[in-house]
Amino acid sequence: MYNKPEMQYRIQAAYEIIVNTKNFTLTFLKDGKALKTYPIAIGKPSTPTPKGTFRIINKAYNPGGPFGARWLGLSIKGYGIHGTNNPSSIGKAVSNGCIRTYNKNIIELYNTVPIGTLVKIE
Repeated sequence: MYNKPEMQYRIQAAYEIIVNTKNFTLTFLKDGKALKTYPIAIGKPSTPTPKGTFRIINKAYNPGGPFGARWLGLSIKGYGIHGTNNPSSIGKAVSNGCIRTYNKNIIELYNTVPIGTLVKIE
């Protein structure tokens, strides 16, 4: 008699990030429920943050320079969500198009969201 090994399934949480460029907020969701909302900085008028739906395609630990403590690269070349070495910029439209947040916030996100996470920028 043949006994099949019992298969174990792991259900992965569905993470999502919604960036509200009008309110300067980034909301982190798990299974459709908002877990946290963080203040952000966005692109200045001459280099606006692109709107649309993207995915996190890479992550960097201590990327250096103006990118603060962590980097979450988006599926649109050259853009990401990152920390900052200029915390007074949060709440303003001052970046070259990237989304910045305080280093403590990007560390939380970096430690939680997997590559492939959906990012909606509105």
